[in-house]
Amino acid sequence: MEHKQDDRRDNVDRIQYNIDKTVQNIHLANEMIEETDDEKMKKTLEEKNNRREESLNSMRNEIEDEARDKKDGYR
Repeated sequence: MEHKQDDRRDNVDRIQYNIDKTVQNIHLANEMIEETDDEKMKKTLEEKNNRREESLNSMRNEIEDEARDKKDGYR
């Protein structure tokens, strides 16, 4: 059985898509936080957004690495 080669050509695009969707989810959650009176729901959404912010930081670091590698021809 042959192993599938690591194809990283679309990693920058894939990570950017994930960043865009995460930012969109943060905005939607913030809108819900403003509209709801349910304190438990607010807390849950705020916690999710905190985790999303942490993920965004990781994804931004990863995209920098991938973009650099792509520019260097994945050497």
